[in-house]
Amino acid sequence: MEQCDLIGNAMKLYGTQSNSIPQKVLIHLAELLLLWVSWWLLFGGGGAWASGVFGINNAGPPAYQRREILFLFNIVTFFRFAYMMFFLLRRKIPFEEMFSVPMAFAVYFVGFSFLVLPVSKPIDALDIFAVGLFVFGCVLNTAGEVLRERWKKDTRNRGKLYTGGFFRYSRHINYFGDILWVTAYAIVTRNLYSSIIPVLLFCFFAFYNAPKLDEYLRVKYEKDFREYEQLTKMLIPFIY
Repeated sequence: MEQCDLIGNAMKLYGTQSNSIPQKVLIHLAELLLLWVSWWLLFGGGGAWASGVFGINNAGPPAYQRREILFLFNIVTFFRFAYMMFFLLRRKIPFEEMFSVPMAFAVYFVGFSFLVLPVSKPIDALDIFAVGLFVFGCVLNTAGEVLRERWKKDTRNRGKLYTGGFFRYSRHINYFGDILWVTAYAIVTRNLYSSIIPVLLFCFFAFYNAPKLDEYLRVKYEKDFREYEQLTKMLIPFIY
């Protein structure tokens, strides 16, 4: 019974198309507010406020180069997500997602900004690696979705399962991309507590979201999907 409910809920979520413009606008207004809070914490009076209220050290201007990288991540993430949501996302956005999505971005924009406040370590090779990891994760996530959208627009592919592009390497390569760019955030903060965030994101994708989407695809595409899942890993290419 529980599995039937899971499949039914997945069908309702992924099988219902809608522009959901009001939901998308409200979500992005909330994200703009979070983006401002991030700037306030990193460069405005937010660092001093957090230091006074929570008793943490605020590294101040010498650490601004690291903070600039983090805020650049925020800006890229905001515009990338806006593009994907307004131009690529076709499914209906449920009411509860208007709260859950901004909460996730509160962790990325505000949480990481808060965690980087006491860090004064100069930029080094690991941070350069993190920037590359961020770019690679964004490419896997967004470019993968763009290629899939172009493929779907071809009427010859109507009703077919997309297994090309980056999705030939894992069934949910876009989620893997998310894990990578969030991991890049955690590396740049150089705060051990930051590692909790990508770990929790991995658990969410690996044990909830990806299996739920697999159930939907298994019902919708039947034999084609069963063949596809035998050839590819669910999340991490060649591993898991």
